[in-house]
Amino acid sequence: MGAASRIALVALRVWQLICSIIVLGILARFLRVLSEAGATRDGRVIYGVVIASISILFAIVFIAPFLYSFLPFPIDFALFIMWLVLFCLLITRTGTNTCSSPWFWNYWGYYWGGWWRNPFSIINGPADIAYTGCGHWRTVLAFSFMAMFGFLVSACLVSFTIDRS
Repeated sequence: MGAASRIALVALRVWQLICSIIVLGILARFLRVLSEAGATRDGRVIYGVVIASISILFAIVFIAPFLYSFLPFPIDFALFIMWLVLFCLLITRTGTNTCSSPWFWNYWGYYWGGWWRNPFSIINGPADIAYTGCGHWRTVLAFSFMAMFGFLVSACLVSFTIDRS
């Protein structure tokens, strides 16, 4: 195991950690808003929080460039699959319409923007909600995609390094 592969693995672990923290932070904030509103929670969002939490724990434990950090490449691949499932579950909520889908206007944007506090202030329906929280939703999608590929590259790097040994 060369120095380059160790440095690359540490860089990938840091990247996985950053992506997971960003996804966890935004989704946890959304769950808090849902809790304040007394709304039902979306199972896909809860799954995202769980996967991000597991990924943070995994990245912290295996961030040090020791021999044991090269051994859990099957877990890297399993986390890649879990992030892939999460990304697919989240993207199917809005499809290609992202921030103009009915789910976004009636759930994410509605609760994220606090429109539930005074529903009578919504005169034009979705036009008033517009793109409330759109940047946060797109950030969750983007960083879940990047975390997914971080775990894939990490699994490939480690399995390639072990095969060469």
